[in-house]
Amino acid sequence: MLNNRLLNLGVLGILLVGLLLTTGCFGTTSEEGTTGGFDWTIIIFLVVIFGLMYLLMIRPQRKRQKEQQRMMEELQKGDDIITASGIYGRIESMDENSFVIKVESGATMRIVRSAVAGRKPQG
Repeated sequence: MLNNRLLNLGVLGILLVGLLLTTGCFGTTSEEGTTGGFDWTIIIFLVVIFGLMYLLMIRPQRKRQKEQQRMMEELQKGDDIITASGIYGRIESMDENSFVIKVESGATMRIVRSAVAGRKPQG
């Protein structure tokens, strides 16, 4: 997760440096010495940067959210789960906002649905 964020920041940094080197900090001048018109390269680089930001950051996050939502909808009584705090348990009963899980010692716990991190790996 951290490596992906560092990679994304590195790619965006390289693009920003490329933008500065290509466009420069000064306006364009013609042969007569007057300043030229609007420079479209800034707009093109901004579009590329926002496009890459969408592809590298927003799209994968939405995909993970959809997978988590689908997993939450498929959970049923008897499934082995892991909570966000690392507790392993089996779903004993379900409510619209919570689960009652049974842990290995035999104790039961009521947890909020959003506390479920995922299913327990088989094996």
